[in-house]
Amino acid sequence: QVQLVESGGGLVQPGGSLRLSCAASGFTISSYAMSWWRQAPGTERELVAGISRYGGMTSYADSVKGRFTISRDSAKNTVYLQMNSLKPEDTAVYSCSVNYGKRYWGQGTQVTVSS
Repeated sequence: QVQLVESGGGLVQPGGSLRLSCAASGFTISSYAMSWWRQAPGTERELVAGISRYGGMTSYADSVKGRFTISRDSAKNTVYLQMNSLKPEDTAVYSCSVNYGKRYWGQGTQVTVSS
């Protein structure tokens, strides 16, 4: 059974950092492309970052390029999103996702950037 569980969200001041985790079970993350998405109130879900299977090539939305880093730890079967230089417009619910026959989503973790 595929399961994705995010953690690490919270309230942070502008310019601060957070690291989100996505613990996966039911499949091996290194064999599938993984992605992080976010959705702010009243907006559509936005793809933030992705990491390819096997080779681990990464890609980012222009809005986070240079500030966010996606990575994975195969031993822990966990994907991370390191977020630096956070801005108020980064405030959203962040979710990880995998396409394993169909698309699976975690429950999401709230990130709020505010002074």
